Amino acid sequence: MNLWCKSSEVDFFRKSLHFATPEQLFYVTDTGKYLAYWPRDYKGKKTTIQSRNSLIGSFTEKWATDIIQQMVNDNKLYAVQGAICEEIALTRQSPADVVISRSKGIEQKPEDILVIFEVKMSLVWNWQYIKEKSVFKCIGDYKTHSGTPGLLRSDSMLKAIGKSINIRVSSPSASRIPIIILGNTPITSHYYNKVDHLYRAGIIQGFWSVNPSPLDNHDNRDNIKSTPKGGFFRFDTLNELKSKIDLLYSKEMSFFSGMKNKRDLGQIIEIANRAKTYEEKGELFINLLESDIYGKKKGY
Repeated sequence: MNLWCKSSEVDFFRKSLHFATPEQLFYVTDTGKYLAYWPRDYKGKKTTIQSRNSLIGSFTEKWATDIIQQMVNDNKLYAVQGAICEEIALTRQSPADVVISRSKGIEQKPEDILVIFEVKMSLVWNWQYIKEKSVFKCIGDYKTHSGTPGLLRSDSMLKAIGKSINIRVSSPSASRIPIIILGNTPITSHYYNKVDHLYRAGIIQGFWSVNPSPLDNHDNRDNIKSTPKGGFFRFDTLNELKSKIDLLYSKEMSFFSGMKNKRDLGQIIEIANRAKTYEEKGELFINLLESDIYGKKKGY
């Protein structure tokens, strides 16, 4: 299995045409052409397709599950699609798109979940479907059509950020689980600082694109490899993806946040410094930071 590319989208169309009509997958122009998106220079009558959204959503979540499973097979872990864990706000109404877990069941315990992925992928290129020959012809990248795919959509970004924050604040059990937003496009430049801040603050551990060449001109400056602080990252090889995923659960991490005055922070640091090892100091610091009484009930 490879990273997202044009053949991934052809695979989506071929599989979907087994149970959907061409009119449910493509826009039909005034001249009878079947197109995945309206070209930017199209002047004819336009309609809107709603039925395709759920189909591409299901396909990309399954695709992401399969490629993540490929990355974790050696560690005897499971990529689980649609995982539920009420304790960390992954409900039946809003399950995780994909998780890496020690358990392969849909019903999950927080301690088994190692990584949460929110999938925000869609069709990137424009396609013409030549119905008579059952042929799919790529007619341009996302710069040539009027659609806004994947992580380039503000509503997709905001939904992903909102869901991630909801998970983060749901329970202390969520504090050690990395959250990744998985896409197949770059992000727009006005989100560079935002994703870097979310990354550095520890709320989200990365906005990742698994599409090495979303633009036909690979050198286009919009096809960034990474934002300045690393909040967004584009993967070019499977080995690169595997290394990053392995890194997510190779060390135990912990999210912490708070707003304290300098005196209180000084107290917390002084108390935490009494612990012997760096690990103990870190654990005590986080416990104290999350306690309004700085652990006095525990005798610190």
